[in-house]
Amino acid sequence: MSRETFSSRFGLLVTMIGVAVGLGNVWRFPYMVGEFGGATFVLFYILMTVLIGVPALMAEWTLGRSTQRGPMGAFEASGVPGGRFIGWAFFLIVLAATAYYTNAVGWVLYHAVAEILALVGVSLDASRILPPDTGFDSTSFVLQLVSTGVVIGACAIVLVKGLKRGIERISRFVLPTLFVILLILIVRGVTLPGAGAGIDWFILKFDASALTGSVMMAALGQAIFSLSLGGTYMVIYGSYLGEHESIWSGAAWTAAGDLTAGLLAGFAIFPAVFALGLEPAAGPGLLFSTLPAVFDGIPAGAFFGLLFFVGLAGAAWLSDIAAFEVLIAGLTDKTTISRRKAVLGCAALVFVFAIPTMINMSIFVPWDLTFGSGMQTLGALLAVLTVGWALNRGEVLKQITGSSEQSDSKGFTWLLYIWIRYVIPIAILMVGVWWLLTDLLHVVEL
Repeated sequence: MSRETFSSRFGLLVTMIGVAVGLGNVWRFPYMVGEFGGATFVLFYILMTVLIGVPALMAEWTLGRSTQRGPMGAFEASGVPGGRFIGWAFFLIVLAATAYYTNAVGWVLYHAVAEILALVGVSLDASRILPPDTGFDSTSFVLQLVSTGVVIGACAIVLVKGLKRGIERISRFVLPTLFVILLILIVRGVTLPGAGAGIDWFILKFDASALTGSVMMAALGQAIFSLSLGGTYMVIYGSYLGEHESIWSGAAWTAAGDLTAGLLAGFAIFPAVFALGLEPAAGPGLLFSTLPAVFDGIPAGAFFGLLFFVGLAGAAWLSDIAAFEVLIAGLTDKTTISRRKAVLGCAALVFVFAIPTMINMSIFVPWDLTFGSGMQTLGALLAVLTVGWALNRGEVLKQITGSSEQSDSKGFTWLLYIWIRYVIPIAILMVGVWWLLTDLLHVVEL
């Protein structure tokens, strides 16, 4: 059977942007901005997305389209040493990552339900679903089991229909809806008294002296995380690119949409946070503690809170679907298992693997750091090294240019190839080392 491809350029773009947005933009980007100083971080992050994120995204799409496989088959087909082992290792890594991520999507879903009930006068403490810092809470555990099961079921319904009738179709609806919701929230936020201070802090007050090593590494890491790089999601979706689709323009438009979503999320959040005199540097708790306080403190807050958490749940759901697709395509590419059986099997596996992360934050946070931040950086590094050093140079240039002509000795395409081969791996390696020294080993603070 020939491999399924996207039905149109619009379908491709909404799907790719939907994969990239997820929790990375509407949750992680705002709290990273809060932790690392506002406009200084934002502007350097935009620069890193253009210089590092877009070429790395092109490399992952090249790996997928040239091999016509997801990560489980792409590394083996590329000829990289140990390609089969790398592929199966990524299957296990993505399985573990999808488990904790799906659990987090369940938290967002429960918060959306709480906002719906608030509109009809029913009070529900949404924070009860969050795992305790230590120990065990039976109420939280049961709520997470149910919410995670609902999210997995919603993913399975879409995935069993395949790329065009499932993933692409739902992306065409969810992503535009998210952007409309963010625009509504922005209008509400920037019209609050005192919102101007939040706008200045978020995007206008660039301070060169604040551009420390920590800020630069955090911005570079966010660029990699936000675009869903990691040798997994974008490799599988790259394998669904038609042979006439431009990798260059597609990557540029995807990065532009991803950046736009993050900036809109910031404009929707920080003006309101400053208007109510709350703390922007709340870390990961910005979404689940600070924002509910914002919605409680503004007129019609329950309605705007509902919009925010519904939009966030939709964005996170699209990324979760992409994670599942890596697992499902891995099985269907490498075995004779039907797609329906692969969907059901992966759903069951993800549910089981998610259970440990529901116990407490002492398990969830290290799980996130290991299978999210750490392994994602490793996957991105292996992907660009594979494209730059294992794939045939002529094939890489053909994928990038979209032409069979061997114009590989001069011009922008050649410079881009050199950039992917040498500069991108060094940049990603720097992020990995920074993660090891700060988040994992805690031996240095840049």
